[in-house]
Amino acid sequence: MARRRKNRTHLKGGTASSPGTAEGVPKSFVIKHGQVGSSLTQLVRDVRKVMEPNTASRLRERTRNKLKDFFTMAPALGVTHLLAFTLTDVAPSLRIVRLSAGPTLSFRIERYSLIKDVLNTSRRARSIGSVEYLSPPLLVLASFPQPSPTTPPHLTLLMKTFQTLFPPLSPQTLSLSSARRIVLISYNPDKSTVDFRHYLITVKPYGVSKRVRRVLEGASTKASSSSKAYLDLGDEKDVADFFLRKKGEPGPAGSDGYESAASDASSVAGDDADAVSLADDYVGRNNKKGQKRAVRLDEIGPRMELKLIKITEGLPGKEGGVIYHEFVKKTRAEANAQKAEHEAKEKLRRQRREEQERNIQRKKELAGEGDADEESGGEGEDAEAKDDVQASGDERVYEDEGVWDDEEEVSGGEDDIHSEGSDEESSDEEIQKPPPKKRKGKAAR
Repeated sequence: MARRRKNRTHLKGGTASSPGTAEGVPKSFVIKHGQVGSSLTQLVRDVRKVMEPNTASRLRERTRNKLKDFFTMAPALGVTHLLAFTLTDVAPSLRIVRLSAGPTLSFRIERYSLIKDVLNTSRRARSIGSVEYLSPPLLVLASFPQPSPTTPPHLTLLMKTFQTLFPPLSPQTLSLSSARRIVLISYNPDKSTVDFRHYLITVKPYGVSKRVRRVLEGASTKASSSSKAYLDLGDEKDVADFFLRKKGEPGPAGSDGYESAASDASSVAGDDADAVSLADDYVGRNNKKGQKRAVRLDEIGPRMELKLIKITEGLPGKEGGVIYHEFVKKTRAEANAQKAEHEAKEKLRRQRREEQERNIQRKKELAGEGDADEESGGEGEDAEAKDDVQASGDERVYEDEGVWDDEEEVSGGEDDIHSEGSDEESSDEEIQKPPPKKRKGKAAR
């Protein structure tokens, strides 16, 4: 039997249903840097859930990792932003780095709440699954001043930084069912802080009472905390008592009745301004196209209050000029002097890098020439060795021909000549073997 092939059905919609899977969408690293506590570590995990699915959810930092390691790895993975949380002596801080050339925005976290804290303080118990995080959230910017010549430049840069963190909204290609979450970035001009909120979009029936909604939704209010997924009417004598109980009249469980959709503030809608007509099918029961539904935002966390401290050019470790600083104010002359100093440092750094590259190239060329000399030198040594062997053989022949024998006598006078003549005559009759020659070539070596 062949193995069944598993298909990832939530990716079949393509870029239209999942805008986060398109090309060119921003991707992020959310990391903790240095020694931080357990609470800040959990905040890092919660922010990763906010940035899903375009972030590294299972990224594990090591104590020996530096920011430079993430900067080196980011271009290969297409990462465009780095969110680094660290703990200082004053308060926790957050740095948002735009890769790969900057700028870098440094925030001080005034206050924050985790996901579990927000859900525990919520009046409505809610269990959040993983389906809501399959599509990126929608970004909403509130209370930011409109770009104009009188607007401070750091506020415009702050707004654009948060805009580039999330994929751009395209109503023509966006599927309605993929809009599940909202990230609200609100600027507080009185305190000069930025409020970070995370909401879940829920759709409820419009124009019906709370008790009718329970029947339509098919679950009780405590279904999320219990194993029951149906409405419990065991304490009611008649279903009419459940629907027609007036407001303020205690029920069998001690809960107040509910008369109509507009009779209580906890009811969803009542005014036509609170309802919308669905442009397409949405998640949930009976949420079909064209039906009128009430939209509610439920906060699921995390929650942060950020204060902008500094904006610098470049990356951490290679900072350029300071664009904005909350506490340090400089004159135009001081700013120009600082800019000139940074330009001089950058020029010196480029010169050193070019010089280092030239030195590396020169060493490579010398190494290549050395290898070529060794090869040619090896061939020359082989030829010289052959010449030496041949020359040594010739020397042996010449030396053997000109060597005197110890037993040979020196000729002198006529007697010797006469004896030599007789010897020559006798040598014709019998051949005498010459004495063995002495090899002095090896001794010379």
